[in-house]
Formats: sequence, structure tokens, C-alpha cells
Amino acid sequence: MAYGDERLSAHAESLAKGEDPVPISARILLIWFGFERRGRYVVRWIRQALERANLATQPDFDSVWLDAPIRLLLLNPVAAAHDGGEGPVKQIGEELQPPEVPFIGGAVPDPTHRVGKLEAANRGVVSVSPNDSIERAITLMLAHGYSQRPVMTSEREVKGSITWESVARRFVLSGPCASVNECMDTAREILADASLFAAIPEVTHHQYVLVRDSQYKRITGIITGADLSIQFQQLAEPFLLLGEIEHQIRHLIENKFTGAELSTAKDPSDTERAITSVADLTFGECVRLLENENSWKKLGLKIDRVEFVKEAHRIREIRNDVMHFDPDPMGTASLNG
Repeated sequence: MAYGDERLSAHAESLAKGEDPVPISARILLIWFGFERRGRYVVRWIRQALERANLATQPDFDSVWLDAPIRLLLLNPVAAAHDGGEGPVKQIGEELQPPEVPFIGGAVPDPTHRVGKLEAANRGVVSVSPNDSIERAITLMLAHGYSQRPVMTSEREVKGSITWESVARRFVLSGPCASVNECMDTAREILADASLFAAIPEVTHHQYVLVRDSQYKRITGIITGADLSIQFQQLAEPFLLLGEIEHQIRHLIENKFTGAELSTAKDPSDTERAITSVADLTFGECVRLLENENSWKKLGLKIDRVEFVKEAHRIREIRNDVMHFDPDPMGTASLNG
């Protein structure tokens, strides 16, 4: 049994005994199965393992930040308690019912990129209280490089926010303020399960937005323009790098082969598609073309063909992974090659 299956089975046994195992994170769950990111196939693999162990996660491991805590729960506690290893418990009259034909699923339950998946939405906030001195608020903002701070009386109660703009406005209009409540503005909030794209106009207009946990109603983080920039860099950088690599490989092939030679790299069963230039080849077909030793010689490169093709196949696999559009950042090894 794989290590991940062993860990899930151990958790299921503890839950069946009435114990309450320590929560884990989505990242830990991935690591148990040897993964780093939640691609489509990875998510399906782990869901199948959870189902085999009669488990589910709360919240769903694919809808939260990688390091957010999740709990493993029994899907069917009654069956788990009575199952002696011979399958699920049968109910009276069950043998008289025709077997149900299962429909095929496997897609992600929530295709929307949620605010709660961002690290910034989960790392907490440094707040000030309404009665704090303006000097304390300014000191915190300067010390940590903040341009704003929430004004709160508890982790759930938000009274407003203080920003450099609000401090300057008060100073210009009526002189300096002594306490935070004299300089604060209305706070901007968004729920953690809101769409990531719903946060963009809020951050663009107000420079920040506070994130509130949908379940416990606590403020769990703050998203700024810098956080959105980092997130979209993580999303865009792999696409840009892969595009550059693909263009370079196509440039190597350009004007080196006839249409008939390029067609040899095409899937033989694909009889409808005509290959008239390198632009008609998929990336995988470009790699397949260069696997041929005679084709490789036409490039005139003084590097090893086998190693080049091996790296090209690795890039193709990364390309397929990136095309799943998951917001989890690529690992450093994949980005740096």
C-alpha cells in the first residue's frame, strides 16, 4: 500500500474509534502522495484515495490555500463501525433493489479561483484598535511597510481602517489626529469564498481588501495590489517561459524540413490534418520529430540529442500541468528547469 493510502487508513481507523486526529493541511495531503501542486489528475488521484479510505476533507482540500488546516472526516461512520472487512453494511431489502448504474464524474467540484486560496488571505492581520494613538498606528505601518491597517476590537469586529491617505486627509482638512478613530475610513471586506476576480476591482480602487472567513466570520488576511501582482506573476510566468521555449524549438526546426518530413511526426491516425509548416505541429510532435536521429542531424547542433529530447519531454509534461490553470505556484525546480 502506498504511503498516502497508509496515512489515510490510519486516520480512518482513529476516527472510527471516536478519536479526533490532528488537522493537516492541503500541502501535507499532497506530500503524502508525492505531489506539490493540485493539478487535475492529482486532485482526482487523491479523491479516489479518500474514497477508498471512506474519508472526505472539510473544507475541501482543492478549494483552500495550500497551508490552510483541513480535517479528515468519515464519509459513512455507520459502515465504518460495522464493516468487518467484507464490504459495506447491507440494509434490509437491499438485495431486492436493482443495482444503481453510477454516472462518471471526476471534475473539480468548484472551478472558480477563490480568494481563500491566496496565501495573503490566510496569514492574519496586524490591526490597531480605535483608541490606539496615531503614533502607534504610524509606527506599525512604517515598521512593516504597510500602507494601511484594519481597525479592530476583536478578530471578528472591524471598525474601519487607517491609511496614509486617511491620515493625510485629516491633517490637511482639520489638523493632526490624536487617536486612530479620528483618522479611520470605512473598511473594505470580501468573503474568502468569493471569486478571486471579484477582489481585483476592490483592490484596484481601495488599494486593499480585508478577507473574512465564510465559516467562522473571522478576518483571516488582507489582500493588496502587491499580493495580486505576485499571484498573477505565479500564474503568468510559467505560460510565458513555456511559450518562449516552444518558440525557440520551432525556430530551430524552421526551414530545415520539407512538408513531407514534418508530416512524419504527426499521429498516423490523424489523417485529416495537413502539415504544411512547423506551425501546424503540436509541441509534442516537434519533440517527436527531433527524436529521429536523421532529423536531429539536420539541425546542426553540437549538443547531445538524447539529453535534449529528454529535457523536451520534461518540458512537455510541465506544459500539460500548467495548462490545468491551477493557482498553486509552480515549484522552483520546474520553473528553473
